[in-house]
Amino acid sequence: MRDAENPNTIHSRIWREEAEPDNSYATRVAYCRGYDVYGEMLGQSRWVDMLYLLFHEEAPSTAQADLLETLAVALANPGPRDASVHAAMCGGVCGSTAASSLMAALAVGAGQLAGGREVFLAMEGWVACGTDLGAWQQRLATPGAAAGSIWPAQEHAPGFDPHGIRTATPVRQTLACLARLSTGSYLRWLEKNLVTLEAAAACPLALSGVAAATLAELGFTPEQGEMLHLLLRLPGAAAHAVEQRQYGYKKFPFGNMELETDPVQEPV
Repeated sequence: MRDAENPNTIHSRIWREEAEPDNSYATRVAYCRGYDVYGEMLGQSRWVDMLYLLFHEEAPSTAQADLLETLAVALANPGPRDASVHAAMCGGVCGSTAASSLMAALAVGAGQLAGGREVFLAMEGWVACGTDLGAWQQRLATPGAAAGSIWPAQEHAPGFDPHGIRTATPVRQTLACLARLSTGSYLRWLEKNLVTLEAAAACPLALSGVAAATLAELGFTPEQGEMLHLLLRLPGAAAHAVEQRQYGYKKFPFGNMELETDPVQEPV
């Protein structure tokens, strides 16, 4: 928001800048929530400290920063099997620009299946249910869509894997590690009640569900959590897009498919 009396002054609860005395378009000093970013934070703060501070009024505690950093490592590269990374690889292999490959990853990774919107919906569950097991069982058994939403009706319980047979090993490992670091209640409660929750959802927990619980425990809103989930998964998409561009289409993974029927011979 700009100041009507001084158009060179920018106001934000997040960010405050002061311009150079001889160049109103250049920043002399920038404060994030009151902290001098370039004069004090550089060399003293971690990236996750800054990330947390952008969304919260106060800097994170050491425990909160450790928790967010651990989640960031877990989410950094969903891997080529993930649809968002696969989309970025498609951009890379056909020579698309860097921005195009990342936008492809964001678009594909924004939905209700392992995407940002699923994290949003799962975090809404933490807001509504907290650690009330009965409330969770009822919510997971009847997923739906909010009235007036542009999103389609939910086809599975948010935060759970509709294609899974049992909890994937990385999901269990990530939840166990985060629960050990936790100083709150959500992650430990989730680990303790996992079997019951998976039975209510009729499918195993997904990494998106672990991410939602972590972000909720750290005090992020569903809107903030959705943004962070999209952001934290981009490094892997970027790296695989660059690598695949170097490999070329002949080394693109998952290229060999066996069809049960020949589409050409199928009756119309």
